[in-house]
Amino acid sequence: MTERERIEGEIISLKAKLDSSASRVGDWAVIKCYEAKLQDKEPPYDVDALVAERQAIRDRINELQAQLEALPEDGQLA
Repeated sequence: MTERERIEGEIISLKAKLDSSASRVGDWAVIKCYEAKLQDKEPPYDVDALVAERQAIRDRINELQAQLEALPEDGQLA
């Protein structure tokens, strides 16, 4: 497996974590918190922790995308 493939695989995995209904930081958790807010109820999850963890994942994705851009065309580190 090339470095490019490894990085791309990690990006795919991280994006899936944000989208997945099986992930504790998935979009569904944000939606549940929003629904609770619309109904003037307490959110079912710690919103600050949820947002922070999702942001950390997005930050990691951005780091990996920058690494991809820095790789030579053969996908290997020099």
